[in-house]
Amino acid sequence: MAKIVLGMGSSHGPMLSTPPEEWGQRVLADKKNKEHYYKSRTWTFDQLVEARKAENLGKQIELPVWRERHAACRKALGQLAAVFAEVKPDVAVIVGNDQKEIFRDAYTPAISVFYGKTIVNTMFSDERIAALPPGIAIAIPGHIPPGGATYPGAPELGQHIVKSLVADEFDVSTLTELPHDETPHAFGFIYRQIMLDKAVPSVPVILNTFYPPNQPSVRRCYEFGESLVNAIESWKSDARVALIASGGLTHFVIDEEVDHAIFDAMREGSIEKVAELGESIFQAGTSEVKNWVPVAGAMARLGFKFHPVDYVPCYRSEAGTGNAMAFVYWRP
Repeated sequence: MAKIVLGMGSSHGPMLSTPPEEWGQRVLADKKNKEHYYKSRTWTFDQLVEARKAENLGKQIELPVWRERHAACRKALGQLAAVFAEVKPDVAVIVGNDQKEIFRDAYTPAISVFYGKTIVNTMFSDERIAALPPGIAIAIPGHIPPGGATYPGAPELGQHIVKSLVADEFDVSTLTELPHDETPHAFGFIYRQIMLDKAVPSVPVILNTFYPPNQPSVRRCYEFGESLVNAIESWKSDARVALIASGGLTHFVIDEEVDHAIFDAMREGSIEKVAELGESIFQAGTSEVKNWVPVAGAMARLGFKFHPVDYVPCYRSEAGTGNAMAFVYWRP
């Protein structure tokens, strides 16, 4: 039977692939957003500035701080890539989310599994780039190599995972090709930054974390992780499998209290406790924590040792907007 030999979790935010001198580009979009999720409600940018002024976040957005934190993130990514290279898994199952890269407004499945033979990552057209929000285009090389790429899928494992999940009463959607030849950045980032463009065969698992009304709950994501372990370990193969979470932690407004609660849960191996924070916490970018829940829950069940590489809150404005970056791995 197949054996899980490695677990990983990594943020994938655009700031990781943007020179720190340019982090302020995203603030233009932050100021226009009238619904920033923070502390279980929505805020305008100006409301956040007022509410968080006692935190003196102005000191967090000075260029030397940005440079230091960007360097820390890049170092952490290098460590994850080194661990992946050392373990040399045969195949990877990557849990991530889609942000209208695969699915458009007309169709948004709650849970999907890709089991095609190839994963096509095409460079954006000039028109697509021009339509992106401020501060996104500069980060494209972080998840799409020059000229694009084609990665190997793992169709046998993917199909087995689907059958096993359905047997466990998870109603999943399936894909054997990407309708727009556009790999979601949640997955492209892992291929580029963790696998260093030398992708092993993989099964992308896509959760709808972002878009109401059919987002799986944190508790359901935890149950999904248990079922995913059963699926992988029942696959009749001698393959060594890595299970990887892509996304998070809190953003587009950073909440270090929430992030530390998640880290505490991972240290304690009690991932189901993340659900106690409440579904209203896990909206917008912070919803990507739900990509971590199945993986962290699986690692707790397997008894793998938790290795926190780094936690770096990358603020980009005095309102506390930005991305809290996290990098961890688990090994037996």
